[in-house]
Amino acid sequence: MNWEALLAPYKQVVEELKVKLKGMRAQFEYESRHSPIEFITGRVKPVQSILEKAESKRIPLNTIEQDIQDIAGVRVVCQFVDDIYTVVDMLRKRNDLTIIEEKDYIAQKKESGYRSFHMIIEYPVGTIHGEKMVIAEIQIRTLAMNFWATNEHSLNYKYKGSIPSDIKVRLQRAAEAAFKLDEEMSKIRNEVQEAQRIFHRK
Repeated sequence: MNWEALLAPYKQVVEELKVKLKGMRAQFEYESRHSPIEFITGRVKPVQSILEKAESKRIPLNTIEQDIQDIAGVRVVCQFVDDIYTVVDMLRKRNDLTIIEEKDYIAQKKESGYRSFHMIIEYPVGTIHGEKMVIAEIQIRTLAMNFWATNEHSLNYKYKGSIPSDIKVRLQRAAEAAFKLDEEMSKIRNEVQEAQRIFHRK
């Protein structure tokens, strides 16, 4: 399989989505309004990870483009929980992508304590052979959720998906502490934003 050719459109999707999301962030800043987007990252799944996922989920290699929905992944990190839903609404209104599925792991957290909002989208990419529809995943989360998820991901990698039960319990506690932080920050959101406006004016 020519992985470079297969993954090229996915790389294009990640780059284009990053540019568009950064454009949305800049528009808020031009209007001197609080931007719901703190920062954006993106990546294309490494070949080894694609193969491991295909094997664990028994996905044949000839259907990975339909069956593995996070080959292209973009992450939008926000300051406040409300900002996540602002970004979700903005993405729903866009006509340059089609939303296939939404998973709200904030309203319905995962057993591990994981919280995030996932959107599976279809995005048109111009190739030399014409337009190709590419499936990608957009994850939207707060800074606190991102901090927790990054550490959980590292531990999952270290323990090959079988995190010891005592560490699991601590991770769940940490997830609740992170969410408590988000809730407390939401309560003083107006104060924080006013402080940021004063700071930017200077």
